[in-house]
Amino acid sequence: MTRLLWYPLMASLLLGVASHSDINQIPQDHFEMELNTSQLFANLEKFTTANLAQANREINEKTALNLVWKLPEVQRKAKEIERLSKGSIRVAAIVDASPTLDEPYYTVRVFEDEPDHNTTIYWFRVLSPSGKIQVLDILENKYITLEEWKEQLKR
Repeated sequence: MTRLLWYPLMASLLLGVASHSDINQIPQDHFEMELNTSQLFANLEKFTTANLAQANREINEKTALNLVWKLPEVQRKAKEIERLSKGSIRVAAIVDASPTLDEPYYTVRVFEDEPDHNTTIYWFRVLSPSGKIQVLDILENKYITLEEWKEQLKR
């Protein structure tokens, strides 16, 4: 009978001691809790800022524009249009959008710059920070890799 009473009593005592040590780990007042969370957010903010700064250093708007403009396919198309229009239509490129957290790329538009309007020829995305280029496949309405696009041009 003593065992019947002794074992549950000892188990309760051990659980109570273990719970008490866990409770002591919990912050005792509101100020200590605020301090812990503010340290956590400060560390998170440093990490995010460092990543964004590093991404911005690796590629900028001018680099993205030059990567697209110097593509042989873009240069070939520009020369072809200027030749066929006898110089009256020029081809240009512009950065339409810069990277955001949701869309980490530059959007570059290549277009015919006519006197009374502009006509888009190609849409590109230059991924930041890698500099990889994607091209809008207008038939599928999705971006594809540069290699896939070059294969399509060969057909």
